Amino acid sequence: MGRTPRYDANRLLDAAAELLAGGGPSAVTMSGVAKAVGAPSGSVYHRFPDRPALLAALWSRALQRFHDELLVALSLREPQEAIRRSARASIDWARRNPRDARVLLAGATELDEKNWSEQARTNTARANAALSDALTTLIANSDDTAPDAADRILLAVVDLPYAMVKRYLSTGQQIPDHAADLAEQAAAALFTMTLR
Repeated sequence: MGRTPRYDANRLLDAAAELLAGGGPSAVTMSGVAKAVGAPSGSVYHRFPDRPALLAALWSRALQRFHDELLVALSLREPQEAIRRSARASIDWARRNPRDARVLLAGATELDEKNWSEQARTNTARANAALSDALTTLIANSDDTAPDAADRILLAVVDLPYAMVKRYLSTGQQIPDHAADLAEQAAAALFTMTLR
C-alpha cells in the first residue's frame, strides 16, 4: 500500500486559497504556496507544473464545489422554491467556504485564465454552460410571462447573492447569519413582483 502524499493537491490548493484571501490573486505564487505549507518548492511543481496550472486548479475546485450545491437547488421542481433555495444556497455556501468564495469573487480573468491549458478553459466553459442551462430551465419552468421575468429571476438567484457575498468578503468581514434569510426573502419577493 502506497504512502499518503504529505503535500497533496487539496492541501496546496487550501494554502493557495488562503494566500488569495489575504493578498489577492498576485499573492498566489508557487513559492508562496510551498512556504505556506512548509514544503519544498518541488512538491508544488510535482502537483502543478506552473502557476497558471495552480490557478486553474484553484478556480476549478472552487467553482465545482459551489456548483455542486447551487445546481441541486436550481433543479428543484417548484420554481418559487428553486429560486428561494438557490439564493439561500449561494449565501450559505459562501458562509461555510469563505476562502473558496473569495476565489470566485476574484474571477477567472484575474486568475490568469488566458494562460490556462486548453483543457482547463474547456472545463470552465463546460461548468458555466451547465449553470447557464440550469438557469434557462428554471426561467422556462417558472411560467412567468411578464417581460421582466428572466431579469427578476436572475436578479434573485445570481446578482443579489453575489452582491451580498461580495459586500462582506471583499472587506474581510464574515457573512452574518441573517444574510441567507434576507437573500431568500428577497428572492421570494422578486419572484412574485410584476412590472407596474
